[in-house]
Amino acid sequence: MNDSGRVIGIYILNAHGERPQPRTEVRALVDQGLEGDLHGKGRAAGTGRQVLVMDRQTLEASGLNPGDLREQITVDFAALETLPVGTHVRVGDATLEVTGPCEPCTHIGKLNGRPDAVEFKKSLEGRRGQLAKVIAVEGDGFIRLGDPVRRA
Repeated sequence: MNDSGRVIGIYILNAHGERPQPRTEVRALVDQGLEGDLHGKGRAAGTGRQVLVMDRQTLEASGLNPGDLREQITVDFAALETLPVGTHVRVGDATLEVTGPCEPCTHIGKLNGRPDAVEFKKSLEGRRGQLAKVIAVEGDGFIRLGDPVRRA
């Protein structure tokens, strides 16, 4: 199993229902998620739903592009989907703790213009990335495009 990879996409979601905005870097904040992202505010702060990390391989297999599933971080890290809850992953200057798989919702199909949102949801079951929380940062706490991703 390959336990390392790279960050290939960073996205910040300003509001539900909108397309996430691509970034070249973002600051990770302990127990809050990513600076400026909707999920780091309010109900997600202090929970395990702070950051959604998605692997490129799963997106490509579904005919999707980075950011299409509203993930904040897209990685080229084939081992991502197999990581158990509690695994620590180093992404740039941040350490994330995997809190579990992100279960797909029906509205993600609608947001992607799929004619059958229910079928699209079913196709993503067990394949919509991993939810994580920010548990530590070093230095300035930034995650940048091209940064290494590895089990910590």
